[in-house]
Amino acid sequence: MVPQKGIVRSTVERGDVVAVGYLVTVVLAVLIVVFCLARIRGPKPLFYFSYRLGLVFNEIPHLALYALVASTALAFSEGDITTTSDRVNVGVAGAAAAGLVVVTLRGMRAASVVRVALDDALGVGTGTHRRLPLARILLRPVLRRRRDVKRVGNLSYGDAGRRNLLDVYHHRSRPEGGSVMIHFHGGHYDQGRKNTQSLPLLYRLASQGWVCISANYRLRPDFPHPAHLIDAKKVIAWAREHAAEYGAAPAAAVFVAGSSAGGHMAAQAALTPNEPAYQPGFEEADTSVTAAVVLNGFLAEYFDGDPATSPVNLVRTDAPPFLIAHGDLDELVDTENPRALVTALGSVSTSPIVYVELPGAHHAFDLFHSFRFEALIGGVEDFATWVTARKDRA
Repeated sequence: MVPQKGIVRSTVERGDVVAVGYLVTVVLAVLIVVFCLARIRGPKPLFYFSYRLGLVFNEIPHLALYALVASTALAFSEGDITTTSDRVNVGVAGAAAAGLVVVTLRGMRAASVVRVALDDALGVGTGTHRRLPLARILLRPVLRRRRDVKRVGNLSYGDAGRRNLLDVYHHRSRPEGGSVMIHFHGGHYDQGRKNTQSLPLLYRLASQGWVCISANYRLRPDFPHPAHLIDAKKVIAWAREHAAEYGAAPAAAVFVAGSSAGGHMAAQAALTPNEPAYQPGFEEADTSVTAAVVLNGFLAEYFDGDPATSPVNLVRTDAPPFLIAHGDLDELVDTENPRALVTALGSVSTSPIVYVELPGAHHAFDLFHSFRFEALIGGVEDFATWVTARKDRA
């Protein structure tokens, strides 16, 4: 009896269990492809699962492809592809691999889309052809740090404890004369923190001599609007006072950026320069900005429904230049939302507005070194070059 039990266990270990493991891998790969290629909206559990998978693998699908190829190779090497069902699984794996290639190619289209958007808004030739960092994208997409950039963490800019802390990113050699980029994280205004989003952008710019800032801010429900906007103004004022200590020019161009809810903050801050109502106790500080960069931003009214909290209702003739980037498959914010701000700005503002609608992009496309986000980072650099040259001429 003992030997028979051993044979049964050995058979399971060599065959069925490994085959089931391969099947799970294939099914997961299929789900990833479906969730990446389509915008899933449905029951909360399904939405949450699809959103989380798409959040990662829509930007770095090649990691799922690596895992699928390795799992298939292992199944063949272990002799587990023996039945008709096993061969069907292999066929499904091939289809999933093809789907992952499609997702990858769709992300690579962003480069041409970004260049066309820049050329249309700022003039032909503004969008440049840049060589993407293929080794970083293909092999190290989740590693954001760079050796030539130093992060100075947890500097206080207000009296709200850890919610009023910011990080500074600057080149280790501290070259003088750089511009400033301030970034605000997303998170529905009730969660999130600095040092999580758009880090590939901040590290890239810092490596080019920029002084970049990523800031926390107070969150609802304890601190509703306008507490967040007041914090954003405090960060801008802090940057104007202290950025030169890290290499920024004395009269540096100050760009404000944000992701999702942070994009809403950035747009509000850009459209309410030096507004005393949002600068209690520091009314004399200069909180104007040179330009704004909004990534997958929510750009309508705040949760209280006050029309004055919508960037669309804050547009002005002297608004700074805007670059607004949004995914056409964003699950949380429809494209009509950013388009409304683009239209409103275009009807009033004398500054250019660059609108980039990224094909196949979901919400929060700014987390990793992906083909899509690296192409957009290059576009932000081209946009900043145009804006700072215009500022210098002025």
